[in-house]
Amino acid sequence: MSTKNDIKSRLSGNNPGIDAEAIRALSDLLAETGLTEIEVEQNGARIRVVRAGAVTAMAAAPVSAAPAPAPVAAPAAGPQAGAVTSPMVGTVYTASEPGKPPLVKVGQQIKEGETLFIVEAMKTMNPIPAPRSGTVKEICVENGTPVEFGQTLLILG
Repeated sequence: MSTKNDIKSRLSGNNPGIDAEAIRALSDLLAETGLTEIEVEQNGARIRVVRAGAVTAMAAAPVSAAPAPAPVAAPAAGPQAGAVTSPMVGTVYTASEPGKPPLVKVGQQIKEGETLFIVEAMKTMNPIPAPRSGTVKEICVENGTPVEFGQTLLILG
């Protein structure tokens, strides 16, 4: 297990080159904590490690004088009208407990504030309430699968 002191000691050396051991220690820390990226700076040395598959935005010097296209923004109403999206990264559960029936089903009438899903993030169970009343048109996730921030969980009609 990598420790904070282990990482600090690897960064505090006088070697201005890349310290592969510090990168390995940070990679291990990412795996242990479930984080997608980590950056540390000490004594003018900075190391940033990002887990494969993580989406990050980085500023970089332009390669040519041509302006880069602007990123496409999501519509204000979400990816689709009536979409209920995940407010966090985590694991989604469709039932309140293992072995229990799902909280909602396609075609079901729901009321504003009713719990639709539970998203586990950092060992905390977070209920996802319905933002409005309506009919469940589509459930876009499966029980026990990882979800990202902003990912569509359900479509309300």
